[in-house]
Amino acid sequence: MTDAPPAYSDDRALVNAVLSGRSGAFERLVREHQTLCWHIVLKLVRDRGDAEDLCQETFLRVHRYLDQYRFDSALRTWIGRIAYSVALRHLERRRLPLADEPAFVDDADGDGGYGEALDRIPGDDDPQARSEQTQIDALLRRQMDRLPPIQSLLLTLYHLDELTIPEISATTGLPSGTIKSHLFRARARLRDALATALGEAP
Repeated sequence: MTDAPPAYSDDRALVNAVLSGRSGAFERLVREHQTLCWHIVLKLVRDRGDAEDLCQETFLRVHRYLDQYRFDSALRTWIGRIAYSVALRHLERRRLPLADEPAFVDDADGDGGYGEALDRIPGDDDPQARSEQTQIDALLRRQMDRLPPIQSLLLTLYHLDELTIPEISATTGLPSGTIKSHLFRARARLRDALATALGEAP
């Protein structure tokens, strides 16, 4: 196994701990990366029950193939690629589209925080402002789940998980230009939906 670049030293320590069978090491790996896995899988398959099963499958694959991880990317990127691949295979088996308009999925208790992540308008520290911002956040979550799955996923990875464009490209296999185009269209749609809901001209 080649030496990991300095940026991946924490990944190397964790991977070596798992491969050496250290108690609790794999559980720590799961804890550190389960949110990213959940975001990727749920945004694509749009079913919480299926997403739970597919996340379990993802980490089973991670455990099985961890000795093949070569530190040529961050561990989260490697795990993200596995999660993305597992979700895509599920969609292919079910013959479900990746880019068509999805049905609405209520995930208000799972993926909060889009308001902050999407550069929401800051409110004053008063109850009315907080109430209005809460409504805006809820609207953004609903509209996020109405986007085509790939756009919802890319927004989540970029704004909520704070992956860079190159990291998202490495995770999904999509070219950087395609990712930027999806992000641009998705943000425009969210802005229009928010403006409409607030009674403003888009």
